[in-house]
Amino acid sequence: MTLLSVNLNKIAVLRNSRGGNEPDMARAAITCIESGCGGITVHPRPDMRHVHPDDVRTLAAMLRGRVEYNIEGNPFAAARGAYPGLIALAREVRPTQVTLVPDSDGQITSDHGFDLAQDTERLRPLVTELRELGCRVSLFVDPGATGFEHAVAIGVQRVEIYTGPYAHAFAEGDAKEQLDLCVDTARRAQQAGLAVNAGHDLSQANLGTLRAAIPGLAEVSIGHALIGEALYEGLATTVRKYLQILR
Repeated sequence: MTLLSVNLNKIAVLRNSRGGNEPDMARAAITCIESGCGGITVHPRPDMRHVHPDDVRTLAAMLRGRVEYNIEGNPFAAARGAYPGLIALAREVRPTQVTLVPDSDGQITSDHGFDLAQDTERLRPLVTELRELGCRVSLFVDPGATGFEHAVAIGVQRVEIYTGPYAHAFAEGDAKEQLDLCVDTARRAQQAGLAVNAGHDLSQANLGTLRAAIPGLAEVSIGHALIGEALYEGLATTVRKYLQILR
């Protein structure tokens, strides 16, 4: 079955809007795990608008040996203040997977992937270090990306297809072109020897169609929609509904 990794960034946004420790990140993670999810995702950023480095550390301690832990972020974003940098965090907590994303400080959310032909040599030493730490390495890529052989050559093991355009087209009522693009991208990545993850704007409405179209989809990372839906039905119920779709 495709693994569901629940992104907890929005829990941190809600907490940070008021200050203090509520809602509690650890309790949210435990609820998701007890409801059956196979992983937890966080995406710390230098401006610490949601997940803080201490959240990353706390979750690492409680998740180890229970579910997969996926940390996303820009490996080239410089350390500042309490943010030590993505690679430094990975050295500390040794997550199951590190998903490298080329987002800038000003982005509200990730909205594009790496250019594999141009970016892989710059990524090579970082991928090597992450692999030596025991982390699986995934690269965020656009639907329609090419050059998967470059990713394989530097030791990347997975790619995560950016599904924002697919989700937008689905909401507009005509997702065929974007779905076909995701399917073709997954097929070419798998043929190159990479496992395929997917994420961004996936929801209960559009997940089933994507999952059915991509054989061997390894993992989906879902946060914004899942946490929004949980406001109406509860976090545990919502996680179980996603797992039912993936089955």
